[in-house]
Amino acid sequence: MFVDIAKIKIKAGDGGDGVVSFHREKYVAAGGPDGGDGGKGGNIIFVVDDNLATLADFRYKRKYTAENGKNGDKGKRNGKKADDLIIKVPRGTIIKEVESGTVMADMSDNDSFIAAKGGRGGWGNNHFATATRQAPRFAKNGTPGEEWEISLELKLLADVGLLGFPNVGKSTLISVISQAKPIIANYHFTTLTPVLGVVSMGEGNSFVMADIPGLIEGASEGIGLGHEFLRHIERCRMLVHIVDVAGSEGRNPIDDFNAINAELERFNPELAHRPQIVVANKVDLATQEQLDSFEQYIKDKGYEYFTVIAPIAQGTKELVNAMWGKLQTLPPIKRYEREEIPLEVLEQKQDDKFTITINDGVYFVEAKWLIKILHKIDYDDYESLQYLQRVLQTSGIFDALVEKGIQEGDTVSIYDIEFDYVP
Repeated sequence: MFVDIAKIKIKAGDGGDGVVSFHREKYVAAGGPDGGDGGKGGNIIFVVDDNLATLADFRYKRKYTAENGKNGDKGKRNGKKADDLIIKVPRGTIIKEVESGTVMADMSDNDSFIAAKGGRGGWGNNHFATATRQAPRFAKNGTPGEEWEISLELKLLADVGLLGFPNVGKSTLISVISQAKPIIANYHFTTLTPVLGVVSMGEGNSFVMADIPGLIEGASEGIGLGHEFLRHIERCRMLVHIVDVAGSEGRNPIDDFNAINAELERFNPELAHRPQIVVANKVDLATQEQLDSFEQYIKDKGYEYFTVIAPIAQGTKELVNAMWGKLQTLPPIKRYEREEIPLEVLEQKQDDKFTITINDGVYFVEAKWLIKILHKIDYDDYESLQYLQRVLQTSGIFDALVEKGIQEGDTVSIYDIEFDYVP
């Protein structure tokens, strides 16, 4: 079964904990702190695999978790860093954060994408030794790894999209003008997955064509296989609309043409303005009256018009040359720009829980919901720091610190950051 959209949960690995340890050696009366740091948790990284054509691998497995970093050890030995979890997706996959719909990445190039960052390892007590605190008996826990609910949506990368009703000859056409080998038969929906074909123009020039499985009226509302395939047209630089001009299945070719275009506009109004060439197929089965009537209607609409008999490649050379010429005037295939997830989404908490512990005058604050916010804070930007301060105030963390007896100048430690408290 063709699957081109999936929703999954990802969780990067937590950082390993730092440890409390003191150097012990014969004849050494008071060894100093030697607790090692925890290892970093594994990232979750998406990469493109051109051997994949669908998102079917995500149909049953919906949760992906990277390994945690190892805890530190005595002797200033740091914990082992966890391996990253690599997730392979087809080229053209869009990764979105579910809550906000924000585009996190467009996997159209060869660049990998870190979707969830592993937590940092916690510091061992070796890090906390100072002139006045020579034997710290505390260490930091590792920070939790990022976790997200994301959607994966495959939008094929093709220069030209073939569209039209089922059984109008799209598969035959792409098999004739490219090296693609789609299933061809005289019944509806023989093509159940989009087929890509490379059309060679000689001297190293070529373009990619996609055979989009047959659409029917109501496709924009999900009828038939509509939504599963309409999204693949969105990236195409231009469209080639194949019509059975003979009406061999009892339909009117003009009604077919208008019905498909109406579905495109309802699904995405931008598609109504996408450059489109209209191709009348099965002309050998049509009457002269049908041919003249349809041609006049299409040209009155301002579309380029061609006639072909796809099985014997009649008229296909002229059509291919026209497509190539048109593509030279069009912008490149659409890429989706990465967006920043709104801070309001990051601030939405599953709970308001936080803990405060005190060790040797340091106030340690832990709250899992803060992790995503801390990752987005620019500590060199005043407004960003002001935002963090508002979050700490409205969440009740500052009030809780006061209740714990914090004084001006005391150190507050929140995962990766430390600062002196100022009331």
